[in-house]
Amino acid sequence: MRAIHGRRLPGWAIGAALAVSAAPALAQSDRMEPMATPAQPTAIPLNTGTLPGATAKESWHRQYGSSFARNVTDATLTPFLPDPAKATGTAVIVAPGGGFRTLSMSNEGWDVAKALADRGVAAFVLKYRLNQTPADMAGFERSMREMFSGTVPRPRPAPGAAANALAPQIADANAAFALIRSRAGEWKVDPNRIGMIGFSAGAMLTMATTLANGPARPAFIGDVYGPLAAMGPVPADAPPLFVAIAADDPFFANSGFGLIESWKAAKRPAEFHLYEQGGHGFGMYPKPTTSTGWFDAFARWMDMHGWLKRAG
Repeated sequence: MRAIHGRRLPGWAIGAALAVSAAPALAQSDRMEPMATPAQPTAIPLNTGTLPGATAKESWHRQYGSSFARNVTDATLTPFLPDPAKATGTAVIVAPGGGFRTLSMSNEGWDVAKALADRGVAAFVLKYRLNQTPADMAGFERSMREMFSGTVPRPRPAPGAAANALAPQIADANAAFALIRSRAGEWKVDPNRIGMIGFSAGAMLTMATTLANGPARPAFIGDVYGPLAAMGPVPADAPPLFVAIAADDPFFANSGFGLIESWKAAKRPAEFHLYEQGGHGFGMYPKPTTSTGWFDAFARWMDMHGWLKRAG
């Protein structure tokens, strides 16, 4: 290995928040167990500022055999660089999910980044700022039960809701792209071949960053079990899009395919994998479903576009 405080999320984000605990890992406990914050010696501060009004400090817990962070108040980026002998010059920013309340750092972050580095891709795990949750585990679990109870308001999304509601997280993503480009020579990265992939809420952040017309300009994007509703007009130069979701996803599989249709209508490249089974949050967990093959499909898609070939 080389949030939004004080804001109400729109309806699509509430759906993602409900997905926080939906990551099914076979034979793994769903109990949330507090853990010490792991050493992160290679994490680079993004200097986007401490989350305004934050009072709870960053904390971590274990669930499903994986590590989760919550109450992230300062964003970081952790590089996973490939062996120079097989480095392609392509880079991918990895945005874990967790409903903007936690981050699935193992299953949707580090494990994805390691797999990309094995393919010659420089991967960077984005630990973006999150909504504040109760500092104590009991309070956090209680807040999650309340959320799952269905009593959380579901406001209707408004135009521009993604960019407005996710402003701190989009700022973190933009800073990640800027940092990689500023150190592209050191990290042997082609600044024009930086993509982004996100999971659940991280997929939402990936889409919002792409469509915000900001400085990120990803070369390609991956949306893994994120919302499938169209998020707004697709620009004429929108990046190639890879989407993977399970048909039995309880949160996002029954709202149509507006996102795919909007990309096709804009005549932009889109690849869509609808797996029969897999649920939500499968990430890098090994499961007896074809959804486990999503990463190989993503790698083949990258290879088809030339991003796994060494930059000229």
